[in-house]
Amino acid sequence: MKKQFYKHINETIYKDTLDNGLTIFLLPRRDMEKTFGIFSTEYGSIDQTFVPIGANEEITVPEGVAHFLEHKLFEKEDRDVFADFSKQGASANAYTSFTNTAYLFSATANIEKNIETLLDFVQDPYFSKESVEKEKGIIAQEIMMYDDQPQWQSFMGTMKSLYHHHPVNIDIAGTVESIQTITENDLYVCYNTFYHPENMTLFVAGNFDPEQTMTLIKNNQHKKEFPPMNDIKRKFPDEPMGVAMKEHTIVMPVSIPRCTVGIKEMPSDLSAEQFLKKDLLQSMILDHYFSKGGSFYQQLYEDNLIDDSFSFSTTLEKTFGYSMIGGNTNKPDKFAETVTNLLLSTKNTLLSTKDIQKMKNKQIGQLLRGMNSLEFIANNYIQYHSYGLDFLKIIDSIQTLSEDDFQKFTQEWINEDQLTVCKIVSEE
Repeated sequence: MKKQFYKHINETIYKDTLDNGLTIFLLPRRDMEKTFGIFSTEYGSIDQTFVPIGANEEITVPEGVAHFLEHKLFEKEDRDVFADFSKQGASANAYTSFTNTAYLFSATANIEKNIETLLDFVQDPYFSKESVEKEKGIIAQEIMMYDDQPQWQSFMGTMKSLYHHHPVNIDIAGTVESIQTITENDLYVCYNTFYHPENMTLFVAGNFDPEQTMTLIKNNQHKKEFPPMNDIKRKFPDEPMGVAMKEHTIVMPVSIPRCTVGIKEMPSDLSAEQFLKKDLLQSMILDHYFSKGGSFYQQLYEDNLIDDSFSFSTTLEKTFGYSMIGGNTNKPDKFAETVTNLLLSTKNTLLSTKDIQKMKNKQIGQLLRGMNSLEFIANNYIQYHSYGLDFLKIIDSIQTLSEDDFQKFTQEWINEDQLTVCKIVSEE
């Protein structure tokens, strides 16, 4: 077990990789009451085409399998795992994203027992034909519920407009039609391929003894057998640089229209260092312009184009990336035109030294505030680790960004063919 101390934030992380490939990170915070544990696999909804473990030929599974699998792991032949955590005083949950599936708990007591429960239920799959058929109805209801939410439809509508072929343009849960074709065999194939310890990370943060906890985890894993694992071969379709649709309109029963402008952020096989630089810069510059103190926000507000629902976000992953700016607006066409013109204007804008320092200070401040949250540290640490990056060293990376980095990024950031508009409007 390796111990690393981060002097600038006064944190210590304990790390180890077990013989079975499982990577473990422990962050003791003895001054806190709560402990948070997250067990994550690098497997999400976009992983539809791959070569199964032990096979030679690639297969394509139905849309929504990763999310379906997340649901099913909580259900065992004789019990529901949520009840186990509840009896042990823990709150449990899980989520599936485009790239990851994670299982988590938080508790103030029975920490060792809850860690073992987390490891054991994720590593003990049980799928029967009957239980899979039953789950289809439950997930279908969930999908239909999201179909009625303008905010989610705006998000997925923008993703479909941005991407031609990449499966990120498919709803994480799949469709009502696609989940009907999922079988217990699909679940076992995906589980055996992606839930191998070598593809997984465990992060525990909170009030516990690191030596004792690491011994507990090692003993737990030593009792289990896993087959040898080769590198997972995932396949994604070729994706053009330009967007799939310049404009996309969805008709829904809404009282106020909604409009989102999307930016296609292509990672383009970046090195870890290049990836981090792009990730940080697009986040800081988007915030600089569109946060409440930003010049673009002020213009949209003064033109009466936005309300309190206005938001912006940016995401960068290994095979895709996107930024979105949107919200409810009574003037969706004017909103789209204004935001598009503002974004394109960044190419010819020279950022001042004062603006750049302000951006860096704000980003560092947000990170330091976020580090009061165990969940924030654990989720981000796992995410950046999958790119070969150390989340707790990111503040150093922000400080080393130069003015030239900012100026060059804004000049190259956006071209017109990277922009799309998605509008949610009511029936006439």
